[in-house]
Amino acid sequence: MAKAVVEASIPSDAGRVWRRTAATMRVIALYGAILLLCLFILMPIGWMLTAALKPDTAPVFTFPPEWFPTEHWHWQTFKDALLNPAQPFLRYALNSAFISLMAIIGAVLSSSLTAYPFARLQFRGKNVLFTILIATMLLPGPVLLIPQFLIFYRIGWYGTYLPLIVPWFTGSAFYIFLLRQYMRTVPSDLDEAARIDGAGYWEIYWRIILPLTKPALTVVAVFTFLATWNDFFGPLLYLDDQNQFTVALALATFVRRVGTEWNEMMAANLLSIIPVLVVYFLAQNKLIGGIASVGVKG
Repeated sequence: MAKAVVEASIPSDAGRVWRRTAATMRVIALYGAILLLCLFILMPIGWMLTAALKPDTAPVFTFPPEWFPTEHWHWQTFKDALLNPAQPFLRYALNSAFISLMAIIGAVLSSSLTAYPFARLQFRGKNVLFTILIATMLLPGPVLLIPQFLIFYRIGWYGTYLPLIVPWFTGSAFYIFLLRQYMRTVPSDLDEAARIDGAGYWEIYWRIILPLTKPALTVVAVFTFLATWNDFFGPLLYLDDQNQFTVALALATFVRRVGTEWNEMMAANLLSIIPVLVVYFLAQNKLIGGIASVGVKG
């Protein structure tokens, strides 16, 4: 009887081992596919790094292409790209950083201040005003391009950073909607308890709502940084002094019909990616949590 039980248990044990092995193989295959996909995505960046590490005497465009560095490791190219007197990429990066920082401050403050009454207060016409605000998102950017340019030109802002910074202090319909949805998830009991303690609307907004909406504010800050750091058309339209150029505009000036130094250009492109990666990795946890939490409460 005992022998029969042992023999009966052998197939079940073998089946369990087989299922476990199959599950392990599926995981290995999945991670292998992800690794191959990552390598495929990184191939253009690898080619940029290969081109940036080549000296001026080495050909950049070869066939077949060199996707990853194998022979040349000329790191001097990155220093030349940063400190080249003719095209000081470090200055352009600082210009973009200044614009991005001011835009982040403006977007976070103005959008959160506007979203707070829509989310937490009751007043006449709130739904109508919010509907009108959302409707402004339907306006395409090119429609507002000429009127905005004429306004900024006539008030003397052409050739300055003000047209690239001040509009962020007027709020963004998308950011206001995003923050409003997140603020509605905060329990209203906190507001009532704060009012009992004598807190006003400003104190509730500053000391309670803003600290609890940090994930959504991080989303706004990161999106604003990406929009301003990668903005090309705005600086092209309003800036006329080369010393005021941003990263995106400076990269476009690197390309010339004759004498383009492709190794320095690729080095500058790689350097322009670093701030974006740093911001993403620093804000990764709150960024993902903020996007996942928006819209939980309608």
